[in-house]
Amino acid sequence: MEHTDPFAGERLKLSPFHARQAPMNLRDAWSSWNSYKFADYYYDAQYEYFCIRNTCGTYDICPMQKYEIRGADALAMLNRMVTRDVAKLKLDRVTYCCWCTDEGRMIDDGTIFRLGDDHYMLTCGSPCLAWLRQSALGFTELTVRDISEERAGLSLQGPTACAVLKAMGLAAIEQLKPFGILHFDFRGDTLMVSRTGFSGDLGYELWIDRSLALDLWDALYSAGEHHGIHPYGEAATNMARLEAGFIMPAMEFNEALKTVNFQLDQTPFELNLGWLVDFRKPHFNGRSALLRERDKGPKYTLVKLDIEGNKPANDAILYADRRCKGEIGYVTSAMWSPAAKANIALAMVRTKYLAGDIFAEIYYPKELRPYRKVARCTVRDKPFWAPARTRQTPAPDR
Repeated sequence: MEHTDPFAGERLKLSPFHARQAPMNLRDAWSSWNSYKFADYYYDAQYEYFCIRNTCGTYDICPMQKYEIRGADALAMLNRMVTRDVAKLKLDRVTYCCWCTDEGRMIDDGTIFRLGDDHYMLTCGSPCLAWLRQSALGFTELTVRDISEERAGLSLQGPTACAVLKAMGLAAIEQLKPFGILHFDFRGDTLMVSRTGFSGDLGYELWIDRSLALDLWDALYSAGEHHGIHPYGEAATNMARLEAGFIMPAMEFNEALKTVNFQLDQTPFELNLGWLVDFRKPHFNGRSALLRERDKGPKYTLVKLDIEGNKPANDAILYADRRCKGEIGYVTSAMWSPAAKANIALAMVRTKYLAGDIFAEIYYPKELRPYRKVARCTVRDKPFWAPARTRQTPAPDR
């Protein structure tokens, strides 16, 4: 008698790299991302973090959503949807962008790859096909296709990343500039490599047809054998991106289409992403609302905080004085930074209080007892971690 799985439709999908990743996940520490079984960590989050900072690591980005946008109207449609001017994006280049509702509330952020005159790829963290289809209304010479299941993606981040790709035989990879794209022959297909990533360090993202995912993994790990290559999961990613000052959905911002309560989502200006909003280009979604906010100023502003002491300010409330009498903001992400040797955080602060004192009320446990500490915070303008190799061209290859 044939037995069927009653929960088949509910089980998590497996990444094209899963056959290689599963034996390396010694703790069997899995979570989920966009219905994929996804590593939270493999052995130890701190160990994986130090791989990113001292050697190199791979991070599975197959669950990331990938959309192909083609046609004579592709540029016009994307420029209508996102806040940045896509017309400035050159061939074989990538740009970071965000897109908003008509009220100027941020739906998501992501990257746009220009692959041809009328050919783009958009990547983002959450499914966006419905919004893309709405944005495509009225554009007749256009196709929008979800290629998330077709393309495998693997991020390679860390100071030895370039050396690994060079050992793999990718000619002139050290000459690739940040946000640039190169294409290589690989097993009779094309391997696309972009100098992009979410670690704030030297890094690349590798894109290949899913049928060649394991071949890519094997070639990469063979080349990286003497360069400290190791997989890392979401926990180490979150540490690295916070040191770089990068935002994370469900931490720094709520996606507008998923937010129930009024204005508990955010705008680009609140997230300190005003540089992504180009009012000189033609009309785009949310333009009028964002113009008003630009002129009036955002109610909150996301800032980087250097906090005294060594107790991470997780979920801390912020105040304008040590007595903690009036709330002026809240911490969104916090950690003790091994690279910066500092107690760091990202926080939403009421804009009118940014010029004054800021204190964090921190609660932390010690041997099952809760403790409280009030710590002074200093606003920082630059990323907590930004080594020269992140921008250096040619990239260090040893």
